[in-house]
Amino acid sequence: MFQGSGLEGMILPVILLFLATLQEASSHGDNPLAGIAIHEARFALEESAFIKASPGVLGAQGGNPEWVTLSFTSANPSNDDWIGVFSPADFSAAICDSEGSMAGAPFLCTAPIKFQYANYSSPRYKATGKGSLRLLLINQRSDFSFALFSGGLSKPKLVAVSNKVTFANPNAPLYPRLAQGKTWNEMTVTWTSGYGISSAEPFIEWGQKGDVRVRSPARTVGWRDPGFIHTSFLKELWPNTVYTYKLGHKLFNGTYIWSPEYQFKASPYPGQDSVQRVVIFGDMGKDEPDGSNVYNNYQHGALNTTKQLIDDLKNIDIVFHIGDIVYANGYISQWDQFTAQVAPITSKVPYMVASGNHERDWPGSGSFYGTKDSGGECGVMAETMFYVPAENRAKFWYSTDYGMFRFCVADTEHDWREGTEQYEFIERCFASADRRKQPWLIFIAHRVLGYSSASWYGAQGSFEEPMGRESLQKLWQKYKVDIAFYGHVHNYERTCPIYQNICLDKEKHNYKGPFNGTIHVVAGGGGSGLADFTPLNTTWSLFKDHDYGFTKLTAFDHSNLLFEYKKSSDGKVYDSFTINRDYRDILACSVDNCSPTTLAS
Repeated sequence: MFQGSGLEGMILPVILLFLATLQEASSHGDNPLAGIAIHEARFALEESAFIKASPGVLGAQGGNPEWVTLSFTSANPSNDDWIGVFSPADFSAAICDSEGSMAGAPFLCTAPIKFQYANYSSPRYKATGKGSLRLLLINQRSDFSFALFSGGLSKPKLVAVSNKVTFANPNAPLYPRLAQGKTWNEMTVTWTSGYGISSAEPFIEWGQKGDVRVRSPARTVGWRDPGFIHTSFLKELWPNTVYTYKLGHKLFNGTYIWSPEYQFKASPYPGQDSVQRVVIFGDMGKDEPDGSNVYNNYQHGALNTTKQLIDDLKNIDIVFHIGDIVYANGYISQWDQFTAQVAPITSKVPYMVASGNHERDWPGSGSFYGTKDSGGECGVMAETMFYVPAENRAKFWYSTDYGMFRFCVADTEHDWREGTEQYEFIERCFASADRRKQPWLIFIAHRVLGYSSASWYGAQGSFEEPMGRESLQKLWQKYKVDIAFYGHVHNYERTCPIYQNICLDKEKHNYKGPFNGTIHVVAGGGGSGLADFTPLNTTWSLFKDHDYGFTKLTAFDHSNLLFEYKKSSDGKVYDSFTINRDYRDILACSVDNCSPTTLAS
């Protein structure tokens, strides 16, 4: 029986609960915490050991994120000593609401955020027993504490706990996320704060750049741990016009809390003939810029991808992150980490998401797959943190128009086969596209419903998700879908224009004239651990890359489209093709995409 009092007595049960889950945990890649011998974990506060965090108050000048410096000492230092970051500081399993019989420790309200080794920036730590470490913290609506473990991963001992660190305004409105609304002239803004509707009135103050701004109210839903999530709808926007906005909360004492000012450009109206640039990728996740480790520690390319998008944001109009968004897997603190990472993007351009296995899948929850990939989130976090114009957000499929593009976004974690509700939606989305106004018809899904040379698909001999394209390929061909994009497989691959396993065009880079077949693109190299290709020769595969990257579409007008694949490491183009066709080419017939005729008709 371990004994402790005060802060130490509250922290110990939670840390041990956290450690107790790690033996059984698994991930897509390396996870150093998985090597801890749980049965050896001991509570061993050392009188001479300490860990101190400074400054104690962060964001006094409005900064977020902020650096914290840790100073620490141990009487028995080891190169395997490590420091865990916890929030809230006075956490205990006792403060957690019941999370159901299928939830295991660490509970969502006490999960540690990240960790780093004590000698990371103090190479003489083992010799001197003294060290320091700088960690980057974001405002997560609660205070922080830091725990020093000694004895290595195989025999961990909790030896010291730090003072509390907090943000000056922990409830501040943060991390705005733009998204397309249900119509082309509507934009939504979703953000997170610590203010519920019982303590403050949320709203957006917005208007055209340079004009008087108006206020729009926001609706609110929330849980204790992720804070309160607010969404406001900005309507009747003038196309391609720059608007400015601020997030606001009016407290019931009459005072206001404001975010910084942001700006965005409204979407073009459907069919508008202007240059339109779309970025598409999947499976990015998050990583820590201070070098520390998170529990699911395998999204090592995430920061490079994020940086490339931020650096080129002036040449990006809308982003599609097509599933496996955060890899939080039930660790809700990671959603804050991710939204902070992408906030420079999401605050300026629409950031549309699709549902992936790590957002949705859980046994008995109604998902098409019975895996535990969502960690029990069952889609709730993704559906709430990011707005999409779905009719029913629990069924995460939707269509959205952006100028000359029509996007039909599927939810591969629900059944898509012929006869299902989703199949009917997909056909309606294709059929309702006015190809005079929107010549570029794009299909998006997380799992590969088309073609992939991933090693596991190759081993199955399917080169697709089982039952993936059997029902859908006749729709792609009938409605002349230009390109289909997928994530899930963590690499890049592009096919020829293909139908029923047959390449219908020998050209590789410049497609002209009538539609032949849909080009399928796997763009799952956003940041998560890379996936291998099968050694089998897939003749329909024109380009493969075992690296991190993202894709970009540029519509110059109604007849000319440029596709580019860029590496996250340098932002340079490594694969590309163009499509050149006019409206008569879209009307023309090819294999199985025109209604059968007879002499009578």
